[in-house]
Amino acid sequence: MDTAAYAEGVIPPYYDSLIAKLVVRGRDRDEAISRMSRALDMFVVEGIYTSIPVHRRIMADPDFRAGNFDTQFMERFLNQPKEAAK
Repeated sequence: MDTAAYAEGVIPPYYDSLIAKLVVRGRDRDEAISRMSRALDMFVVEGIYTSIPVHRRIMADPDFRAGNFDTQFMERFLNQPKEAAK
């Protein structure tokens, strides 16, 4: 994880959306996605809204996991019902 945030630190009300960067790697795509999913499940940020929930959904998306995505992926993904993304 790459961040300047720290325990008990204060994030200003007009914070940059990139307060932390989580990077994982694996032997292959499946392992990297599995590691990212686990890391996101364990990631705790309190007091502000984060994009962690949408990233969890992306990691669980069958098309993303299969590598079937293009420049329109996020538009389609964000417009589908949340139940379809599980």
